[in-house]
Amino acid sequence: MNTYTKCFLTFFALILFVSCGNSDDDVNFNLNQGELGKGENPDSCLGFEDNELLLSIQEEFTTLPGKVSILFKVTDNQGNPISGLTANQFTIYEQGRNDDCFNTISSSESFARISPNSQIFNNNTLLVLDLSNSVLQSSLDELKIASTSFVNNVMPTPETTSFQMAIYWFDGEDVLHLLNPLTSSIAELTAAIDEIDENISNDPSTDLYGAVIKSANIAEDLIQETNQNQAIGAASVVLFTDGTDQASRYTEESALNAVNNANPNISFFSIGLGAEIDTAVLSDIGKTASVVASNAAELETTFNQISARVSEQANSFYLFEYCTPKRDGSGDNNLVIQLTNGALQGAVQTEFDATGFTGGCE
Repeated sequence: MNTYTKCFLTFFALILFVSCGNSDDDVNFNLNQGELGKGENPDSCLGFEDNELLLSIQEEFTTLPGKVSILFKVTDNQGNPISGLTANQFTIYEQGRNDDCFNTISSSESFARISPNSQIFNNNTLLVLDLSNSVLQSSLDELKIASTSFVNNVMPTPETTSFQMAIYWFDGEDVLHLLNPLTSSIAELTAAIDEIDENISNDPSTDLYGAVIKSANIAEDLIQETNQNQAIGAASVVLFTDGTDQASRYTEESALNAVNNANPNISFFSIGLGAEIDTAVLSDIGKTASVVASNAAELETTFNQISARVSEQANSFYLFEYCTPKRDGSGDNNLVIQLTNGALQGAVQTEFDATGFTGGCE
């Protein structure tokens, strides 16, 4: 079943890590330090408790005649993404220049909603596969099944140009080979995977660090291109390997610098296979999430773990919109959005300019 049936705004400004999987030894999802992005903690006059949910504002804008749009990501305070939220779980509070504290704005009267965001957001996933000789000779069939499952789980249906995937592969050569360019077509991606055979490479070496550096650079370029087109960009790099770096062309430090210094909107995932990998290095490369399969039979399970993480992150970003009654163009309008999800709550404060606002709202 496709786990990404609805693509909400995905803007990766927080790096997420949780711990789950087959065992503590083969899975690493580290925790991030939660941030509020462009927002801040709500004014104390509201009397809210400490945030148990974090609403990290990524972008905000207004549209005449009176619409306020807030783009934010939701996690718990351990960094776990929260997906599947609906507009009626949010409460809106506003404070104008003459208000001592905040007044509640009815969600129904303000037409509050969670809106699609395909016109202002692009998310690209890079699936990077180790196809050195050791993989081709011992686990190619399992890798193809796992990669196909990954594509089916991550790519949204129906297809949307705002969410695309490309597939690359590497061996010992100083090249990151393109297997299939960016596309929103599941059929195209799975067909490319199906065509991989044992003759694609006969190189026994592994240029792991080079693959990390090159894929990080590609992801950086994609985000810059998206931003130049007046949209918000995010990317995920998902790298699979069954070994350590053997080519010794690049250093471990250079590879980890490429990961750690990358645009914060890039998430890095790693999948390891077998006993020859360095789990510590692989965990550092997959700083968003890292999993290890002890044998080829576990590959599909580990790929599915990572596909779930990619989808959860994407679905935890929301475009929340409502129609404000404010008309003040001074820029002194404060806004608090509070979220209630079961027994947990969180809130974030920002401000907006209501210059030119009139009655009515689309």
